[in-house]
Amino acid sequence: MRHLVTVAAVCSALYAYALEEQPDSLFGELDEVVVTTPKGPRKLMGVTNSELITASELKRAACCNLGESFTTNPSVDVNYTDAATGARQIRLLGLSGSYVQMLTENIPNFRGAASPYGLGYIPGPWMQSIQVSKGASSVKNGYESITGQINVEMKKPQLDPSLSVNGYYDMMNKLELNADGNLHLGRNWSGGLLTHFENGFSGHDSNDDGFIDMPRVRQLSAMPRVAYLGRNYVFQAAAKILDERRISGQDTHHAHPSMMDMPLYEIRIDTRRWEAFAKNAYMFDRDNDGNVALILSGSRHDQDAAYGLRICNVDQREAYASLMFERKWRGVHALSAGLSFNYDYYRFHYRMQADGGLPLSRSVSREAVGGAYAQYTLNLDDKVVVMGGVRYDYSDVYGAMVTPRMHVRYNPSEAVTIHASAGKGYRSPHPLAEYSYLLASSRKIDIAPGLRREAARNFGAGAGWTLYPAGKRLQFSGEYYYTDFSDQLMLNLDRDPHAAYIYSDNGRSYSHSLQIEATFEPLSELSVTAAWRFTDVKADYTGHGLSQKPLTSRHKGLLTVGWSPDMGLWQVDATFVLNGPGRMPTPYEKADGTLSWPERYKAFPQLNAQVTRNFRHWAIYVGGENLTGFRQNNPIIGASDPWGPDFDATMIYGPLHGAMVYVGFRYNITKYL
Repeated sequence: MRHLVTVAAVCSALYAYALEEQPDSLFGELDEVVVTTPKGPRKLMGVTNSELITASELKRAACCNLGESFTTNPSVDVNYTDAATGARQIRLLGLSGSYVQMLTENIPNFRGAASPYGLGYIPGPWMQSIQVSKGASSVKNGYESITGQINVEMKKPQLDPSLSVNGYYDMMNKLELNADGNLHLGRNWSGGLLTHFENGFSGHDSNDDGFIDMPRVRQLSAMPRVAYLGRNYVFQAAAKILDERRISGQDTHHAHPSMMDMPLYEIRIDTRRWEAFAKNAYMFDRDNDGNVALILSGSRHDQDAAYGLRICNVDQREAYASLMFERKWRGVHALSAGLSFNYDYYRFHYRMQADGGLPLSRSVSREAVGGAYAQYTLNLDDKVVVMGGVRYDYSDVYGAMVTPRMHVRYNPSEAVTIHASAGKGYRSPHPLAEYSYLLASSRKIDIAPGLRREAARNFGAGAGWTLYPAGKRLQFSGEYYYTDFSDQLMLNLDRDPHAAYIYSDNGRSYSHSLQIEATFEPLSELSVTAAWRFTDVKADYTGHGLSQKPLTSRHKGLLTVGWSPDMGLWQVDATFVLNGPGRMPTPYEKADGTLSWPERYKAFPQLNAQVTRNFRHWAIYVGGENLTGFRQNNPIIGASDPWGPDFDATMIYGPLHGAMVYVGFRYNITKYL
């Protein structure tokens, strides 16, 4: 109750201040009011099945970071991997985010050790847009995309000079502050700076299991960037630094009296990350988009993690280079070709057993991959578009890789679109980096030697129809994707409930994904989207044939409503999600004859809502997440004895906290010089 009063007081104060400071926004000068339109129909970008999430749509929810930016999206799921560390992963086409190639400004990013927490490394206010491409993607960005790509575009310094500030506070005592601005430095140069601060001031234990529900995260990050836009030469460069401390587990405020004779089980993850990139492009034929571009990027990721007495410290280095050539001919033919190079270096110091007397083990891995690609596009008056590409890459660890991909789009009329795609993808496994969250358990972690690279084929097809009943826009879309693995890295939690086996499997495993979506605009200021998705993901986990992937819902239903009355002065959004039932990993029988956890979990609902009031330069918003109040019961197995053999925080399928209310503000001023 104290938190609700605090949220209400802050919201009231912000509202009163906005009224006092911005009277013109209510009584005239409406042309300067920021108008946020409700979500329109899904925008198909080019020949691939890609969806654009704009900055205005990101503002329909709190969107504190990239991981919280898919609330209203039926295609992308974001789930917690465990109940202790706060690690999240994306799921696309029913498969985990390791099969989704993550890009920032079309540069591969957040691979390996950065993948468990990378969704929290990009603050929401920094993002200009997100592109989600499903299925086989373009060969230009590499061979790693299997189920799709997610590309994040940051705010650019070459936009109109602006200053933005964003603040957020929720009833879990989490505070976030963001500020960004840019300047034009002469005719061609511009510079910008994006900054972020967040801190969780206290932990909550709403289910009284002795563990705080969500980790306390303190993060600082900054990204300066510069751009030069000449007539024939374009240059952009940026650097980013991030420092994060993540604390979870038991603490003295929530530990049960029965635990006082044992040391507290604490989780501490300290991360320091540096990134930098530079883009150079020379336009030799502006009329035909003829250009040669060179992209260089590098990152360093140092992470020290302690899970009780288990340790996993990783130092990761990455270097990436891409040389690209592009040109069009007569608006019909287009060619893109290029060379690329990627280098990965990992150094681990780890202890897999909960025994502080054991020394740390050490391991080092390196991989260098050089490649070349060519991609041709045929465009016949935008009615038929065909894009085919192939790339050849050679890894000094795994050998040669040939990656063919094909996309076709056919528009028989302005109201109908049909698309299809096929392609192949590969991925190098880094299990200790990607599955480090498994250390938040007493499971024995068994990583098989001689892991092979993953390889899969993806096929997809879909169609969209746009109708105007009574002059109101109604759009239907449907799509189906099939992913078939010829070699897959398996995380097997079924073979032994007290162990996690990680190994390469060349047996049959696949994913079917079917999605239907409809968007209707009954009024100019009202938009309603309904979607249903079915996924069937199977592999041989038990050695007795194919079975459903555990902790994965087969069905998902979504309904979003966006209402923007009074010429955008108000914005009201609500999203209802019904997550279907699914299978749990094989449980074990306890001494009293009961199972350690249910064999299956039931369907559960979630409701998110937000109300925003826009002013001339201000916006204030108040909202709630998981307003249905559903949370997973006893998410941590054996919480009363985290040093015992039954402790397990990885059996997660649903929300970890109940209803949560938040409040925030945005301030933006453009062309202030």
